[in-house]
Amino acid sequence: MTDVLAELTRVLEARKQAGDTEKSYVASLHAKGLDQILKKVAEECGETLMAAKDVQYGGERQKLVAETADLWFHSLVMLSHLGLSAQDVLAELARRFDLSGHAEKASRPS
Repeated sequence: MTDVLAELTRVLEARKQAGDTEKSYVASLHAKGLDQILKKVAEECGETLMAAKDVQYGGERQKLVAETADLWFHSLVMLSHLGLSAQDVLAELARRFDLSGHAEKASRPS
């Protein structure tokens, strides 16, 4: 699975660097700036939440998978825009592996 994230991270960075807003959706998001990227993350988050509620009541599970993929994708664009990557998130998840959820939350700065 991490191979997919590594490849996606590579492609996102290449498109960000190329800056061809006519051909690349990713480049166009970066050109519009962080606020537009954050709006897309928020939009995809809402769509993911609604799809999850639909699944709870017998809705299409694949729609939830597709909306989650959109949310992850736009989250990765956000990270890229800020000089971070999926690897940074994976490293943080790995760091938390041996912590209980309560202990990890208590260790965060307030």
